[in-house]
Amino acid sequence: MPSAKLHIEGQPGRILLTAKTKHWDRALAMEIEGFNSERVSIEAVEVNIAHAGSGPPLLLLHGFPQTHVMWHTVAPKLTANFHVICADLRGYGDTAKPAGAPDHANYSKRAMAADMVSLMDRLGYQTFSVAGHDRGARVAHRLALDHPVRVTRLCVMDIAPTLHMFEHTDQAFATGYYHWFFLIQLNGLPEHMIGADPEWYLREKLARWSAPGARFDEKAVADYVRCFSRPDAIHAACEDYRAAAGIDLDHDRSDREAGKKIICPLLVLWGSRGFVARSYDVLAVWRQYATQVEGRAVDCGHFLPEERPDDVIAELEQFFAQA
Repeated sequence: MPSAKLHIEGQPGRILLTAKTKHWDRALAMEIEGFNSERVSIEAVEVNIAHAGSGPPLLLLHGFPQTHVMWHTVAPKLTANFHVICADLRGYGDTAKPAGAPDHANYSKRAMAADMVSLMDRLGYQTFSVAGHDRGARVAHRLALDHPVRVTRLCVMDIAPTLHMFEHTDQAFATGYYHWFFLIQLNGLPEHMIGADPEWYLREKLARWSAPGARFDEKAVADYVRCFSRPDAIHAACEDYRAAAGIDLDHDRSDREAGKKIICPLLVLWGSRGFVARSYDVLAVWRQYATQVEGRAVDCGHFLPEERPDDVIAELEQFFAQA
């Protein structure tokens, strides 16, 4: 895949990277204040992380179409009590972006969860807590199922389980989550269409899914654009969703048939102004998939850590302090 050339427009902090150009400069990556950035080589990919703090390990996983930078307000506040590790998932941010396999298995949540286990092994942690938002929450869900002895506590933000959402698809779901059905299309259709203007697509997603009046840090958004605008990143994101509509469902159904559930304590947070709140009895749904569930709605849209960081910090500090 060709990499991209940087073009800085007149608006301060606004970065546009297009798929049509040839240069890529990671030196412009946004750093979370007080965090150390590293590239960690594991068995399958090289994972980009930022980490800081001392205490029990807490792994934070981002969602689509973002990077670990989405935790830029929340993560520093947690470092007094935890060693906070913010990781870019496979295919996102500055983590490696392999081409998708024919069955999309290398972007399954199982593969992405295994990346995180290998990462924590490299950091010297046998057990750890996890909080995930959006796609990161789906990876965290699979991580807790596949590696139950490793995860002490889990928080998922603004999702219902993938299997439940697909099995309860209706017109409202297909309209609100149209991207689930767009991104899974084959033969490069979504890659080509998004690649025509990836910045517009990303910013439209932030606006569409957040509550009215929500504001995002422009430096963070510029970093999302920097990373997402790469052709291999657009392809990787599509592969993530293609896996979710195929092999991930196979794994989820197999677990359901076996009666397998999340066994660690689970905190569920969701935006009261978003689709998840409008569509599901969130705690009731999660109690079908986990044995110990608590949680609440937060007054915001989809992007809890950026729309209501103080609420998220308070919830995570209280919940993970019990580990």
